[in-house]
Amino acid sequence: MAKRDFYEILGLAKNASDEEIKKSYRKLAMKHHPDRNPDSKGAEDKFKEAKEAYEMLSDPQKREAYDRYGHAGVDPNMGGGGGGGAGSAGFADAFGDIFGDIFGGAARGAGRGAGPQVFRGADLRYNLEISLEQAAQGYDTTIRVPSWDSCDSCHGSGAKAGTSAATCPTCNGQGQVRMQQGFFSIQQACPKCHGTGKIIPTPCPTCAGAGRIKRNKTLEVKIPSGIDDGMRIRSSGNGEPGMNGGPPGDLYVEVHIKPHAVFQRDGDDLHCEIPISYAKAALGGEVEVPTLSGKASFTLPEGTQSGKTFRLRSKGIKGVRSGFAGDLFAHVVVETPVKLTEKQKELLRDFELLTVEGGAKHSPQSKSWKDKVKGFFE
Repeated sequence: MAKRDFYEILGLAKNASDEEIKKSYRKLAMKHHPDRNPDSKGAEDKFKEAKEAYEMLSDPQKREAYDRYGHAGVDPNMGGGGGGGAGSAGFADAFGDIFGDIFGGAARGAGRGAGPQVFRGADLRYNLEISLEQAAQGYDTTIRVPSWDSCDSCHGSGAKAGTSAATCPTCNGQGQVRMQQGFFSIQQACPKCHGTGKIIPTPCPTCAGAGRIKRNKTLEVKIPSGIDDGMRIRSSGNGEPGMNGGPPGDLYVEVHIKPHAVFQRDGDDLHCEIPISYAKAALGGEVEVPTLSGKASFTLPEGTQSGKTFRLRSKGIKGVRSGFAGDLFAHVVVETPVKLTEKQKELLRDFELLTVEGGAKHSPQSKSWKDKVKGFFE
């Protein structure tokens, strides 16, 4: 049986945020958890289905692969699946939250060793807008993103100058407390120190006891040639810092390409409209075409009609994962002359007369259309 779409399982749209994915999974897991539905095989299947969907969509890399290639992109048997990473940690955190909800909040931190809990920092996203030329040729730039630095006043301790942090009296510096919930004896983060094992009697006035202050930092970003709209570049470790010594999150630079005045991109191919004169379309000749790498030309045959498309091979864009460049498709648009002088109008009238006298050989499309209309009314 074919697998259901992960977004459909969680009841979300494809542009759902990480927080929406987590909330939806928690809701489904609470509803279908086997401990709450011991006699329902269907509930267990739905729980497993929601679990798998969350494991994939909570990992940015797996989610990107799934969005591009579907189930094949995350199937380890087809080379698309990966080992546990950021998504695995995110799943564990979400599952811990759910277990806490099921057992009255007493399972938070269950199964973890004694001592302050550490948390990985959140991932950040930065939207970067570039031109089509920069996307095609590659682009190096700098961006400014929010960051946290150690507080200069307290040097990261969080305590006011001349004072220091104290051991939490509730958990004795362990960062966790043990609670009894029915038959269960479970550890959870200390409600007094929030898992740090320390309290600050006199907080630093500069950072309010956080030990860090928010600042902007400048990062260099290298945009590879051929990148397409919506693609993301990961900058490891440049997300929000972790808590209690946990690792920092990652920064994802999402690329957006500005609309171009001449070209429209379709994958690695480019499309553009080429306006030509009435006379040029009738007589034919060489037509010059702009490309992202210079000028090119093609031969326009006599009697070319408006809308005719000409293909210039390898004049498109070489994609990030492509071995060769795409093509450029030039769409001919015959331009009707405007603001004619009296002499020009007179010449066109003479030309029209000569064309009509010449019969259908000069206007095959018009003749065909008239025959169709005549047959329609008959």
